[in-house]
Amino acid sequence: MSCLIDTHCHLDNECYQDDLQEVILRAQQNGVKKFIIPGADPKDLDNAIKITQVYPNVYFALGIHPYEIHNNRLVDIEHFVTDKKCVAIGECGLDYYRLPELEERNEYKKAQKEMFIAHIELALKLNLPLIVHIREASNDAFEILNSYKNLKGVLHCFNADEILLGLADRFYYGIGGVSTFKNARKIVEILPKIPKNRILLETDAPYLTPHPHRGQRNEPSYISLIVTKLSEVLGMDTLDIEDLSTKNAYDLFGQL
Repeated sequence: MSCLIDTHCHLDNECYQDDLQEVILRAQQNGVKKFIIPGADPKDLDNAIKITQVYPNVYFALGIHPYEIHNNRLVDIEHFVTDKKCVAIGECGLDYYRLPELEERNEYKKAQKEMFIAHIELALKLNLPLIVHIREASNDAFEILNSYKNLKGVLHCFNADEILLGLADRFYYGIGGVSTFKNARKIVEILPKIPKNRILLETDAPYLTPHPHRGQRNEPSYISLIVTKLSEVLGMDTLDIEDLSTKNAYDLFGQL
């Protein structure tokens, strides 16, 4: 069985506090050998780092989710990038799904863009990959990312907007449980257009649980369901999907 890598799973979430060891064991029994915890809320960072200290095969990224930028500053957590388990910057990006009232929208978008650019500049400074979150903001995100030609990273939970395929020379595409949803026509149609050497596997656990477990807590052991779906859509053997996604993860994040 391949050494699968869950490139995006929130193992620092409080829903795992009582059974994290069992969750990791189940994942390992299903071929998932390495895990990356993305940064989202700075208040969870200490727990994420503690987890990486206990589990040699767990790594973390440093970042602030677009929903968490208010009252949080990237400069306050930058010093954690020196930790040997820090392998990326993010997740960061733009999320216009929950915009405030009309008169506040421009300021809200401006604040997200400023924080996004701060993450980008830190990633470039440190030569680390960027984990990018984009929701209903593809045009703005593309414009920003496309202006940094030396930037590399992954578009987490790829939203299947075709404009973002224009970043495939430098960016990877995180494919997760959404691809298994019965209404996932958009992502299924665009999957064959993604270069094979740019596909990464992720669960975004505990969120976006793949079919047939929707409504339950997600966990990295379910990554095999995503592999199966990719195999069906791309007409590839599951072992080939596993091998290429793992190689891609190493190409982006290093040998972990």
